[in-house]
Amino acid sequence: ARGETLVLLKALRPARKDTRRLVGRTEADCKGRRLPEPRLRPGTFWLTRIVLLRSVSFIYFVAFSVAYNQNKQLIGEHGLMPCKSYLNSVKRYVGGKIGVAALAYTPSVLWFLSWSDMDANLDGVALAGMALSGFVLVTGTANMLIMAALWVLYHSLVNVGQLWYSFGWESQLLETGFLAIFLCPLWTLSQFPRRCPPSAICIWTFRWLIVRIMLGAGLIKIRGDKCWRDLTCMDYHYETQPVPNPISYYLHRSPWWFHRFETLSNHFIELIAPFFTFMGRRMCAVNGAIQILFQVVLIISGNLSFLNWLTIVPSLSCFDDASLGFLFGSGSRRAVLEIQNEEKSGRSDKPSKGMLIRRVVNISLGVLIGCLSVPVVMNLLSSRQVMNTSFDPLRIVNTYGAFGSITKERTEVIFQGTLSADPKDPEAVWEEYQFLCKPGDVYRRPCLISPYHYRLDWLMWFAAFQTYEQSEFVIHIAGRLLSNDSTVLSLLQHNPFQGRDPPRWVRGEHFIYKFSRPGSDSAAQGKWWLRKRIGAYFPAVDLQGLRGYFQSRNWPHPHISTKTQ
Repeated sequence: ARGETLVLLKALRPARKDTRRLVGRTEADCKGRRLPEPRLRPGTFWLTRIVLLRSVSFIYFVAFSVAYNQNKQLIGEHGLMPCKSYLNSVKRYVGGKIGVAALAYTPSVLWFLSWSDMDANLDGVALAGMALSGFVLVTGTANMLIMAALWVLYHSLVNVGQLWYSFGWESQLLETGFLAIFLCPLWTLSQFPRRCPPSAICIWTFRWLIVRIMLGAGLIKIRGDKCWRDLTCMDYHYETQPVPNPISYYLHRSPWWFHRFETLSNHFIELIAPFFTFMGRRMCAVNGAIQILFQVVLIISGNLSFLNWLTIVPSLSCFDDASLGFLFGSGSRRAVLEIQNEEKSGRSDKPSKGMLIRRVVNISLGVLIGCLSVPVVMNLLSSRQVMNTSFDPLRIVNTYGAFGSITKERTEVIFQGTLSADPKDPEAVWEEYQFLCKPGDVYRRPCLISPYHYRLDWLMWFAAFQTYEQSEFVIHIAGRLLSNDSTVLSLLQHNPFQGRDPPRWVRGEHFIYKFSRPGSDSAAQGKWWLRKRIGAYFPAVDLQGLRGYFQSRNWPHPHISTKTQ
């Protein structure tokens, strides 16, 4: 019996060693390795809300930065289209009083501010917008008051911005900003306010926005220019878009089959992919990913202001917390997981009176967006579809679209000035002004500025395929250049009369511009563009000759300034 016991003990010894090794290994694993975090469950939008708020605030920050840098020159006291004059004309139109009628016609806080220094008012609105949007961007927190303030401030600028704020993305930002108000709690500044969970209704209003944006853009193309139907539009787009960038130069020379693929892909992304939104969580996320990738490609290939950056915002609503968790640290993920576990176990607080009121507000938002969407949907279905139009004065729900027609040839207006007394003198030396970004000097590389936006450069693109009678601001600029006006000159990159007497005459020349071919002799000489003169866009003008023109439009006649410093 004693011998059998010894044999049994020997047999158990290896097992004891293996057990010790296993225990030691387990302890080492617990000390050296972290257990995997539980995965976030789909269907909640706490992290989605943070991403949306930060994205919207980034666009607001860019938009208010553009306003701060350019408003004084465009709509300020001495701007090309002073907003004070515009507000006075609205005041006269509604009966001479600042009341409900004036606010309904032109909603703006500028009605309530002193007009003695409009430049200070414009700067104040822009700086306040930059401060508030910067706070939300950095902290990832906001409440309804902050987001409503941003919406009101930008509305106040858009509604007095006249021609300079006539772009479709202004309305798109206002609609996106309006929806963002309802993402937030009323007062609380917290990333995870337990008593104000993100509303599925609000998330779906963002999804509905991206669906309308893309369908509007796709349908206006199919119904518009023939080149979208025969797949040749991309043969021209990179060269003729408003403000090309250096990548546009190379993409323009892509093989023909690549341009056909681009056009077909565009139709799929804008006309088919949006319907994925309604096909369940995974397909909705697929649409979100497609739209974001599409916008990134557009950002890389051209300077389309903050339009493409803004269009990414509603696309982000296609993703829930489970999809976006990788963007956040473990602390944020654990906070969301804790909320999800409480909801699953039924340990979450019973709805308070405030929470019930908030549910009514969310339902009311859904009803409002639904009602305002009726004319927008009718417009989408109409063969006479219009794009970038608002059917309500607050621009809450709008129609969208872009590049329904493609210009096949790029034309540019080039301002030139001369010190010669006689503009018809063959010996007169005409010197060219250069804008900040639009093509001019054929040796200058195309700029790269997105998401920033030079409003005057964009409007000059439209003016180039119109006449100066249709774009009267061109003559206004010419008059300002004749006086070396520092306000307008700050919107240009190069003034050939810097430090000299102002020009005696200014004219506008009309040119056709084409990209040089990479590897060609022209490209080897440093030319990005080749150009050919079409003729005069507007004839040579001087200050005396413009006096009547300016008086008939109630523009202050420019005064000749001393030499520019």
